[in-house]
Amino acid sequence: MIEVMIGSILLAIGLLAVGSLQITAIRGNTFSGDLMQATYAAQDRFEFLKNLPFDHSLLNEGSHQDGNVTVLGIVFKRSYSIDFDGSLKTIHYAVSWNDSRDHTLTFSTARSQ
Repeated sequence: MIEVMIGSILLAIGLLAVGSLQITAIRGNTFSGDLMQATYAAQDRFEFLKNLPFDHSLLNEGSHQDGNVTVLGIVFKRSYSIDFDGSLKTIHYAVSWNDSRDHTLTFSTARSQ
């Protein structure tokens, strides 16, 4: 009888550990999906900015809001900033979102004249 009880306790501990791993895996997959959607939300606009003429008004120095986009119920806030140093402009593009925690994904590139 004691052997059955000890076996049951060990089985219960093992099942609890597997359940905990499953929850962690689901959270990781959800974050991975959100990160992928944030990348998609940023990539198109980032490429658009990279391909504008050097003196375009959207590439003026300073911070710019680029609007929000909602994908699968998550609101992604897009913004970018331009740093100008002589003949070099650096574009920093950021996407932020909140899924019970704040996250930000940033892309950067430099453009010369």
